[in-house]
Amino acid sequence: MNLPEWLDPLVEVAASARAEELSTFVPPEEGGRSSAVLLLFWRDEANGIQILLIERATGLRRHAGQPAFPGGAVDTDDPGPEAAAVRETVEETGLDPAGVRVFAKLPDLYIPFSDYVVTPVLAWWRVPSPVSVVDPTEVAAVHAVALRDLVDPANRLMVRHPPTGRVMPGFRVNGMLVWGFTAVLLDRLLRLAGWERPWAIDRIEDLPAELVAPSPGELEAVEIGAREAGR
Repeated sequence: MNLPEWLDPLVEVAASARAEELSTFVPPEEGGRSSAVLLLFWRDEANGIQILLIERATGLRRHAGQPAFPGGAVDTDDPGPEAAAVRETVEETGLDPAGVRVFAKLPDLYIPFSDYVVTPVLAWWRVPSPVSVVDPTEVAAVHAVALRDLVDPANRLMVRHPPTGRVMPGFRVNGMLVWGFTAVLLDRLLRLAGWERPWAIDRIEDLPAELVAPSPGELEAVEIGAREAGR
């Protein structure tokens, strides 16, 4: 498969990364509901490398209002997680799947709170198409987030859940606070790909009050402590 050179770091990560390097939670030997998310990358002259994120609708039962990778459950008629991730992205953003080339997947990860076994699927958006919210009851917004903004130290922080004191990586980009599973995976991926820039891990902010009450279990699912040893 012919891929642009700027994707080489992601190809190398997919070939070598272990689940334990991407999350503190790995799938159980049995059980768990299969799901997939699409990490869709592209590059243009104006903004450089970018990744597609969505904001979940505030009325959802789980992960309400959170920035996230597009994706969802793997259906029985999906050929695999790669197809499921692309299908869900089409349903959520209206993107044209003809312009998407899946090139790898990362090890399966686990979210205990929702009992989801998540397959992160890596793809190149070789021919970007218009995207927007398809169903506002599911998705509130669609964002193109520039890699340069994700790695900017000014946009990096640790997010603390006030009732428990747990902390996790976070990003302030495109007017969003990215936290939870999405932020943890982005944090690990940037580091393993060699894209991370030094940033102040002692910059810790409390999770906004409106996000605390609905999601204590989600924080349990993504807890990583202040930082792992050797970080």
